[in-house]
Amino acid sequence: MYYRPARPMSITRLVRFMLLVAIAVLASLIALGTVVTARAQTSPARGPVSTANDMPLSDYLGLLQQLAPAAADGTKVYLAAYRLQCGRTLSTGDLRQAMSKDGGDPVLMGLIRATQEQNTAQRTEWVRQIRCAGGMR
Repeated sequence: MYYRPARPMSITRLVRFMLLVAIAVLASLIALGTVVTARAQTSPARGPVSTANDMPLSDYLGLLQQLAPAAADGTKVYLAAYRLQCGRTLSTGDLRQAMSKDGGDPVLMGLIRATQEQNTAQRTEWVRQIRCAGGMR
């Protein structure tokens, strides 16, 4: 005898679940990488090595594209909207923090989900909720 769920999981729900798992794993790996690189060697002549922006944004997005294409697409929408609304580009360090801190920035996670689902109304609503650091908006 085997277990039969009361209601079979739809393909859409399975894809959403897998996307959320991939985002959570990616955020955990990024957070772990940040913690590990924070213990970098120091130079007596120059002091601690800066690890705030150790990876160019294009490399970060390329890695994200390989690991979770839907997350990369949503992140690109987030970055473009941030640049238009705030007048500046988000740094790699800021983006990494938005991805990993406390389960991720809700606006970024919502944009990733809306982009993956190709829901333009929801995506537009999430874009309106982007807040600029320093209160520019």
